[in-house]
Amino acid sequence: MGRATVRAFAREGARVGLIARDTEGLHVAAREVDELGGKGLAIPADVADANQVEAAAAQIENELGPVAVWVNNAMATIFGRVTDVTPEEYKRATEVTYLGTVYGTMAALRRMLPRNAGKIIQAGSALAYRSIPLQAAYCGAKHAIAGFTDSLRSELIHDNKKIHLTMVQLPAMNTPQFTWCRSKLPRHPQPVPPIFQPEVAAERIVWASHHNRREVFVGMPTVIAIEGNKIAPALADYYLGRTGFDSQQTKEEISKNRPDNLFDPLPGDFGPHGIFGQQAHEKAATTWLAEHRGITALVGAATLGALALVIKK
Repeated sequence: MGRATVRAFAREGARVGLIARDTEGLHVAAREVDELGGKGLAIPADVADANQVEAAAAQIENELGPVAVWVNNAMATIFGRVTDVTPEEYKRATEVTYLGTVYGTMAALRRMLPRNAGKIIQAGSALAYRSIPLQAAYCGAKHAIAGFTDSLRSELIHDNKKIHLTMVQLPAMNTPQFTWCRSKLPRHPQPVPPIFQPEVAAERIVWASHHNRREVFVGMPTVIAIEGNKIAPALADYYLGRTGFDSQQTKEEISKNRPDNLFDPLPGDFGPHGIFGQQAHEKAATTWLAEHRGITALVGAATLGALALVIKK
């Protein structure tokens, strides 16, 4: 998704600093920015290391100018039951997904606060509100990002700072993560349908950089999951307990020892898309929802009521 977002910003002529572990994909993405009309800068760094993030932010400002928009998007995950994931795996996934967001936000704030201007966008998820089985590490990190962002937002309001925070809550995306994530499952992991192409999220992230929104929901499934969980979380627990295992796996068996990128990046350039393109939607009713925020709760409530009726039947 980060790759699609970089392309979307580049089409606006943006100067884009890219921070990721040193991979072929990182450098190809930076070259794409130049080709699409922007200016790209690839900076190899591990976002789980605060010092590396700070050094990367300093290099970005030195070479590209003041940071106006900072997007935190890095993630790592493990698919598996809570009891099958090791402490070291939980630690790594949390450091990348949650602390990487914290470190990125802190590096951005050090530069934005003296100027009293800037936008920080957190790549969130419907799973920041509604956890699902087999992804405890990822769900926990996304919940933590939401809590951290809300705390910081209140502090900025107290200090009368003109730095805006937005969390973009995402649905299931067709990205390469399901090919390179660590998995303890017997079958190939997949996003829970319905699935969207990463360009759908990228368009919303770029949109958020031009609008002051507290949250942006991407796609109707995100609205249903978030708003529905507020109304009947126990019903969602039951539903996911019955469906959440099969819906996150294809029929293809895989080895538990397949290569993954949890601790070290995989070689090659994977691009923005995963292997579920034939199922993925290229559009979502996100612009209308963003501009009519009051209606989202009603949509979630109505859909949850219909779901409850189906389950009872």
